[in-house]
Amino acid sequence: TREQKSGPIIIKIKKFRGESADNYKFIDPVINDIEPRHGPQAGGTRVRIKGEYLNAGSHVEAFIGDLPCRIVKTRRKVAVCITSRSPRLQKLDVKMHFDHGKPRVLERKRFEYVADPTIEFSFSGSTGQTKIPKGIPSGGINITVVGTNFEYIQDPSMYILHDGARHTGPCKVATNTLMYCQSPAVDTITKDAWVNLQNPEPIRLDYGFIMDDVARVQNLSSHIKNSPTVYMFPDPEFEPFSDPDRIKVYKSDYLTLDGTNLHLAAKEADMRVQIGTELCNVTSVSLNQLTCKPPDHQPPALLADGRSDPHQLPDVVVMIGEKLRFTVGKLDYNELETAFAKPVLIAVCVSVFVLIVFVIIILIAYRRKSTESSRVLKNMQEQMDVLELRVAAECKEAFAELQTEITEIGCEVQTAGIPFLDYRSYCIKILFPGVEDHCVLQWDRPELARKEKGLRLFGQLVMNKTFLLLFIRTLESNRYFTMRDRVNVASLIMVTLQSRMEYCTDILKTLLADLIERCMEGKSHPKLLLRRTESVAEKMLSAWFTFLLYKFLHECAGEPLYMLYQAIKHQVDKGPVDYVSHEARYSLSEEKLIRQQIEYRNITVFVSMSPQTIYMSGLDPHGDSMDISVRVLDCDTITQVKEKSLDTIYRAISYSQRPKHSDLDLEWRTGQSGRLILYDEDSTTKTDGDWKRINTLNHYRVPDGALLTLIPKQSSTYNISTMSDKSDRHLYHKYETLNMSKMSGGGHSPPLSRATSPLNHDYEPSIKMWHLVRHDSDNPKDERSNKLVSEIYLTRLLATKGTMQKFVDDLFETIFSTAHRGSALPLAIKYLFDFLDDQALQHGITEPEVVHTWKSNSLPLRFWVNLIKNPN
Repeated sequence: TREQKSGPIIIKIKKFRGESADNYKFIDPVINDIEPRHGPQAGGTRVRIKGEYLNAGSHVEAFIGDLPCRIVKTRRKVAVCITSRSPRLQKLDVKMHFDHGKPRVLERKRFEYVADPTIEFSFSGSTGQTKIPKGIPSGGINITVVGTNFEYIQDPSMYILHDGARHTGPCKVATNTLMYCQSPAVDTITKDAWVNLQNPEPIRLDYGFIMDDVARVQNLSSHIKNSPTVYMFPDPEFEPFSDPDRIKVYKSDYLTLDGTNLHLAAKEADMRVQIGTELCNVTSVSLNQLTCKPPDHQPPALLADGRSDPHQLPDVVVMIGEKLRFTVGKLDYNELETAFAKPVLIAVCVSVFVLIVFVIIILIAYRRKSTESSRVLKNMQEQMDVLELRVAAECKEAFAELQTEITEIGCEVQTAGIPFLDYRSYCIKILFPGVEDHCVLQWDRPELARKEKGLRLFGQLVMNKTFLLLFIRTLESNRYFTMRDRVNVASLIMVTLQSRMEYCTDILKTLLADLIERCMEGKSHPKLLLRRTESVAEKMLSAWFTFLLYKFLHECAGEPLYMLYQAIKHQVDKGPVDYVSHEARYSLSEEKLIRQQIEYRNITVFVSMSPQTIYMSGLDPHGDSMDISVRVLDCDTITQVKEKSLDTIYRAISYSQRPKHSDLDLEWRTGQSGRLILYDEDSTTKTDGDWKRINTLNHYRVPDGALLTLIPKQSSTYNISTMSDKSDRHLYHKYETLNMSKMSGGGHSPPLSRATSPLNHDYEPSIKMWHLVRHDSDNPKDERSNKLVSEIYLTRLLATKGTMQKFVDDLFETIFSTAHRGSALPLAIKYLFDFLDDQALQHGITEPEVVHTWKSNSLPLRFWVNLIKNPN
């Protein structure tokens, strides 16, 4: 029947009757539509048949034309069947059979069998140049598939074969010829599958595609030339942030993540970097680094339940596919809160305004202070200019005065002559410095009578060149042969050979040649030759010059050296000289320059020698005890006055023959019978705490033109000394400055530099003596404030040196210059210089600077330096 009827089912068995609870209904199934309407010729397409009452009956069949379509699901309005293979491409009707009733056919719509899809090649990455699909064990790598007839495939997928099992991954059709797949996850592959994880070799696996029942796209490795296998690489790994608590502060435009094996299979599109709720745009991937562009502002954190929290730092998560996920840490944009509350904003504005006002007040005060400082500085500059003019005038006056005094000295030198030592004393002082009575000068020595024969035989050996050279070389080879021994041996040899200068010169040349040879063979620079007295030859060279240059020194070089000494002495003595620290107003040493303003005046005293003094010294320089005018300073100590008096009275007599100031007292004759002996220290000495000031002429109020007498040292009855058992000779050491030199015996002169002898070494440690300048170490403030303006006194140094320049030039012109000479240089100098030139040629030395250094080390350093430093 075509009418829809319904009713219960009734069953009768004899007298029994049964009726169903539900009604049985007669219906008429209808097919309205199919989806899809196309499928591959190979079959396997899942066709959805839409209509009414499609699940009617107990046996339902579906057909496409005469080809069966296997029913897999039936519902009232839909039925699903899978198509079977068609022998050809064709369009066929879709029909269904319900039990044994009449077939229902879909009208006006037919199913079409189309050509099967084909695969040409597949690849990973954005370009298809290599045509190699790649994957990782966790899957998710994008693979691009190129082929034909893709759009008629319903649910395509990709699979990889490993250990006989299929591992599938989804695919998505883009166009009829292009399809995108994700590499399947292969859980059976572990890290151990690669031997070297640092540089892994790919594992090649077979693969295929599932496209309905199309067999030709499965097992592609057997019949495709391009992309026959999938290359499997190890999973990429990302390292957590190395920052504290794994919180990285975002500073630059890009974010860089470190890892390993990042770009072997994966590319930029395969990786997703999520920062909180937003993505970080991946820009590049290398083997060990990934770079991405984060959002401009810090995203909110993404919580585990999917909610966002803007108050927490967002996690940085790297995802590859569905399985691989790395949380490398948190990212902090370090953004400050820009939204201020209105009261806070007002408070900030008020604070800024107050700060500006405060700065303006400070600038006004600074301007006022700087103006005042400029005014003070200008006044100080004017005072310094006035002071400099005063110093300049003082220097001019001092220069003129010195020139007058030097002229007087020159006249006295021409009259009395220069106090030269005799040749014997001169040689002894250079060869044996510090030895007053050397054994070589002792003629009468009875103990040598028994050794006369041995000494004569040894003298003969010394005159043998071979023995003498071997003797010297043997001594020098002994490591216990000290420097003092070398100097002493050289001096003794030169004394012995003095009478045989030809033989002596030959020995010296041989030793110098050996010394040059050792210098050239050694590691030392050739310029160091003769620099230090380290050999017997160098000391013999000094003695050789000593013997041969005495005549030149006596006739030529002695006068400018003596005049230089006298000029320095007079220039220093012209101003105050501190008896304790040896600082002077006119000094050649900046360290020993008096930088304080010392009040003093020049006075002239008349000094006479008592008959006892003349008798003790055996010298009467003027034939009687007449008063000699002596220029002194009222700030001079008593010892300084005695020394200046002796220097004036005995100017034409050598220092070694003069009386010693320590053996004399200074007596002031104040009238017919009034006499007073002056001391550096007595009961009238001024004391200030631990300090005692040495007595001066001003202390005793000695006037200009006073009469003084030098008398022999005695116990004074006119003054009560505070040091009863210590006479003046025990109180103070010798006065060692440029204006006097203590010569004991043969007359030892200190070098032309500051003295170093202490003055009050016999006093108790608590007593400190001072003369002109008191250096109080307990009050550095006064010292510091004094040095602020002390530099203006340095012009005295320039004036002193400028005054001395003429005498220095005269000395060096005499001893070194070869032009404009009044007398010839000694031939010994040319002889030695010619020898050094020959030695340089023999050793192939062509650099003139080296030979010049040899000559400078031989003549000035070995002879003149010692003589100028020690004019005695």
